[in-house]
Amino acid sequence: MTVTNWADLTTGMRIKALRGRDFTQQGLAEAAGLSVALVQKAEQDRGELSVGSLLRLAHALDTDVAVILGQQAPRRGMRQSDRAALRRLSDAVHESALGEWDGIDAPSTAEELSRARDLAWAAYWNGDNAGVSTYATQVLMEGQARYDTATGAERARLGVILAGTYRVAASCATGLGQRDLALSALTSARYLAREADDPVMTALLDSTLSWVHLRGARLPRAVAVAERAALTVEPSFSRPRREHLAAYGRLMVSAAVAASRQENAGLADDYLAQAHAAAARLGTDVTLHGTHFGPTATRAEAVGVHVALKQYHRALELASHPEMRTLPASMTRIARNRYRLDVALAQCGTGRYEKAGDTLVEVGLDAPEWVRHQALPGVIARRLARVSTARVRRIGEAIGVPLLS
Repeated sequence: MTVTNWADLTTGMRIKALRGRDFTQQGLAEAAGLSVALVQKAEQDRGELSVGSLLRLAHALDTDVAVILGQQAPRRGMRQSDRAALRRLSDAVHESALGEWDGIDAPSTAEELSRARDLAWAAYWNGDNAGVSTYATQVLMEGQARYDTATGAERARLGVILAGTYRVAASCATGLGQRDLALSALTSARYLAREADDPVMTALLDSTLSWVHLRGARLPRAVAVAERAALTVEPSFSRPRREHLAAYGRLMVSAAVAASRQENAGLADDYLAQAHAAAARLGTDVTLHGTHFGPTATRAEAVGVHVALKQYHRALELASHPEMRTLPASMTRIARNRYRLDVALAQCGTGRYEKAGDTLVEVGLDAPEWVRHQALPGVIARRLARVSTARVRRIGEAIGVPLLS
């Protein structure tokens, strides 16, 4: 089935096609942890599917939400550039862990590898999958070769560099729906972080693992992983270390996001309160091993949490904060567009459809490749279509992503 044909199907038809002969409706409902009635309504295109339900269906069908919504075709619908980046990244993750880096006679220095790791993170936050694979491959292959002969402080430093690079590889793989590759990368990263005796890096790896579980609809597991890791770096708020504050706050955000997908407002608010407290104590947004955290980052994530809980007015109230009206230059392309998608969904939830359409166009033009792998553009488009399907089709044409069946 071609990409065009897949996009032309309704959401219900796509779910039914993906279910195929592997599942009955009853079987799919059980695998996804949903009611049979909801699966039946979904296949008949009756009513709206929440983001949580879409995540559960995607996990049960071993696919990505974007495939269900028609933004990507199944399996081979991924763009050639993304397939090539994933293939290269997969080779680097597995071959470096298996010792296939023999023959690298003059690996880069720790300083050069550190810079390449940072460039891999910069590429990731810019939505550049090819860039991630290029820089991560260099670090993983050359870094493992140098790590094998290093000792003492140099070995510990290289271990942290490698762990951070496996982590960016896992993040890239998760964004492209490749859960197994992400878990492989995190397995290698955790070993290296523990060998280097770096609890902050180990905790941040668990924040990525929490996201992997979130994308796989394993919501209780996503909360538990983030909560457990936070305990290992919980700072003393009287004399806190900045890296512990940042790691702890990031983990509280991860737990809040997962709790909101469970529609547990009380738990999500508790975690958000801890994240806001850590951000306030930190005082400014910082970057730690590729992770961004601080007051602005926490407010942006909080908007998404309130949207998931259908607290749309509360989300827009946060978005109206003076610091959120003009996003700081330090905010990465991916972070600002994730935030904008949440704002657009909140605008839909409060009947501000014209503004939501403008926000969706802004996202699509700013990050056209990244937006293809996101669930929210399709969700937003279906809500906008209640007012004007013609405008939704124009938006899809403008940003180059099919938004309506």
